[in-house]
Amino acid sequence: MEKEGLKRSLALLEARGVALDSIVTDRHPQIQKFLREAKVTQYYDVWHIEKGICYCVCMLEGENEDKMPLLAGLSKKLVKIAQNKDCEKLKKWLRSIKNHVYWTAASSTSGPERVAKWTSILNHVQDIHTHEDPLFPQCLHPQRTSRDKSKWLTARTPAFCRLEKALTNKRILKDVEKLSPHYQTSSLEAFHSVILRFAPKNVVFPYLGMLCRLYLAALHYNENTDRPQATSTSGELLFRVSFPKSKHGECTAKPVKAEPTFYYVDALLDLIYL
Repeated sequence: MEKEGLKRSLALLEARGVALDSIVTDRHPQIQKFLREAKVTQYYDVWHIEKGICYCVCMLEGENEDKMPLLAGLSKKLVKIAQNKDCEKLKKWLRSIKNHVYWTAASSTSGPERVAKWTSILNHVQDIHTHEDPLFPQCLHPQRTSRDKSKWLTARTPAFCRLEKALTNKRILKDVEKLSPHYQTSSLEAFHSVILRFAPKNVVFPYLGMLCRLYLAALHYNENTDRPQATSTSGELLFRVSFPKSKHGECTAKPVKAEPTFYYVDALLDLIYL
């Protein structure tokens, strides 16, 4: 269904004279093959690389990580490795490695540069901040002495070897090379959540009803997608505390958006009754 939807969307854009430079997607195998055969430049959404798109249950405790599904999320894989007794040090690096994925994508201009920056993390976790790859010869952060010297990994230890194996997997390196440097699919995910408000999945609608609800969802999304951040009576920006499932109990401060508007409703009523 994803492939057919993409084919129809690209055909519509082509019919309207829209020139396609590149496209950002997840790692759906059929989509990859279709875009490769169509000779369309494809980038991967960073969130899908970091979190993974496979909801399969990860391997049993103690099982070799190579047996994990190929599409299993990198974060899930690292968390599972860190649960081993001789790899507990990795727990201190999980957040840094997640952040490193996003930084690698945002700060790079080419595929080889992304791979060079990505693999530099293996030196960084050893407190080594110069690298052999000329595309990224040294870390960009200022040199400073760490308060927690116990966090550094040592080469050829079980923790480092398993981390190196996970981060330099051929599939991972191939995916990192195609990380999207500019755009992500988050706005599309947001639009899908708006669609669910107008057309819940647990309700069956006739074709015309579904089409109208999709139109309304698009109108609502387009009008409210760039809402400003709400402010207090004194003019201070408002935030709220969120507890995403992916952070396993850790909180995140998110900006509070201004209340949505519904001017498109007035415009529709004018078209109908005037």
